[in-house]
Amino acid sequence: MAENEIVLETKLVGDIEGNFFIPSYQRGYRWDIEVIRLLDDIYANKENNYCLQPIVVKKKNDVYEVVDGQQRLTTLYLIYQFMSKENSFFPKPKFSITYETRKNSAQFLQNINMEEAEKYIDYWFIAKAYRNIENWFRQDLQMRVMKMFEYLKQNVKIIWYEVLDNTDAIALFSRLNIGKIPLTSSELVKAMFLSRASNIDREKQDEISLQWDEIERELHNDAFWYFLTNDTKQSYSTRIDLVLDLIAGENANSRDVYATFFAFDKMLHEDKKTWQEVWQEIVQTFLVLKDWFEDHELYHKIGYLIAADVHPLYKIFNSSRNLTKDQFKDFLNKEIRESVILSQKSYIDLSYENQTDCKSISRLLLLFNVESVRCIDDCAQRFPFDKFKYHNKQKVMWSLEHIHAQHSKIPQDEKLWKGWLSLQLPSVKTVAADNIKLIEEIEQALALPHISRSKFEDLQQIICNVLSVDQSVEYLHSIFNLALLNMADNAALNNSTFDVKRNEIIKMDKKGQYIPFCTKMVFLKYYSASNETQLHFWTDADRKAYVKAICSVLSPYLKEAEIIGGEVL
Repeated sequence: MAENEIVLETKLVGDIEGNFFIPSYQRGYRWDIEVIRLLDDIYANKENNYCLQPIVVKKKNDVYEVVDGQQRLTTLYLIYQFMSKENSFFPKPKFSITYETRKNSAQFLQNINMEEAEKYIDYWFIAKAYRNIENWFRQDLQMRVMKMFEYLKQNVKIIWYEVLDNTDAIALFSRLNIGKIPLTSSELVKAMFLSRASNIDREKQDEISLQWDEIERELHNDAFWYFLTNDTKQSYSTRIDLVLDLIAGENANSRDVYATFFAFDKMLHEDKKTWQEVWQEIVQTFLVLKDWFEDHELYHKIGYLIAADVHPLYKIFNSSRNLTKDQFKDFLNKEIRESVILSQKSYIDLSYENQTDCKSISRLLLLFNVESVRCIDDCAQRFPFDKFKYHNKQKVMWSLEHIHAQHSKIPQDEKLWKGWLSLQLPSVKTVAADNIKLIEEIEQALALPHISRSKFEDLQQIICNVLSVDQSVEYLHSIFNLALLNMADNAALNNSTFDVKRNEIIKMDKKGQYIPFCTKMVFLKYYSASNETQLHFWTDADRKAYVKAICSVLSPYLKEAEIIGGEVL
């Protein structure tokens, strides 16, 4: 169905009029508690504008076939019926409703009686809804009737979505109800520009349609999309919704699914903006986001603030308004610094064993990774926020990985014991090739049908000692010994020594698995001086070189003392 085959507008409930027909392909009336919820919401909203979801109709001759929204429409009719019966000052509904499945439905709605209601299940639900309406109003009858009539006449609107009479109504109904694909805010906003009611000439409508589709296409570049948002649940049915939300001042978590559409409707009808002004704002907002994406510095700094959950996009976007580019960069630098600064401790005092400390260390290491990539001289590399957030249609979960697990926890079952021994064996053969006895003991244990817990514990202790260059433990859970790793990869490497993890991470990298830049550099001994490097061990010199690199890269945001306190590197 082309957009220019519809009429789209907002309409006050008090202005609804005409004859409405509910076809047989729709289920009968079934609202129950929803009736009370609607009355409560309207009444609590008072004189503020209140907007209901779409009523989709197809007009033929003088009758509107209701494709979607018959529950809301019937409920509104019942509310008007009650108010007019209680006080003749208030008029009856300006519209009528007939259900195809019930010949006398129009008469029943005008004069609800319980004897008739007992015959049909849909009549029974209508009668029950009417009783709910009666009970709600009688809590304060005169005041509620008077106020509700005023609100429906002056403040409560519906989205009126009218299609041409040659539209396949059953197919549209199936899409909106059976397929559970509702009209979205972006679909409705687009229809505002392209519908017959807009009075925009066809040539300009075609131009808008092409530009709209181009914006949507560009936002489907995952590198662009996941720079802008952490939404890995695919909450947006169309990605241009994100742009519209920014303009409307709404975010995806708004309780009203059509809040963005109503914001645009207000711009055109209450704020008296022209459609050219509104369309230009959509295009300009998209171009701002695209400029951020293409600017190497802005991409990394904004991307970090979003990825680290410091600020969502809409807060950054709102803060950017009325700022020069230099002022905006100053703002970003300030927000980055505040995101990692600690109130009392230095990072060296934080521990992996404390959950709150883990969050602080993780955020610092994320910034270390992002800034390390950003500061590569030729600007050819970019931190891949899409790979960092989303892989194989699933959200990627990150955790802190011990670079060297010197004192490993005991795995829980025999399969894990043998798996652990298998991982360590190649490193033992490399590092302790002359320890024939240990190598034979490991191979014999792996060949046994069963291995006892005590035998595994003995071997584990010996292996950890052989693959550890020293026995100090004070650094074990500190930033000296932690890096970011995908939780799935972390689970596979858990409790392994440095050389084992190094070999496995190199294998992962060769297979194309995403390893954060600084995590990869740690295991390749990138930060260590060549004359101090012992390839198979994570030494004190390696640890200090690693933290010194963190201090250097993050110096624009943190002083060295804020990272290492009084520690001497």
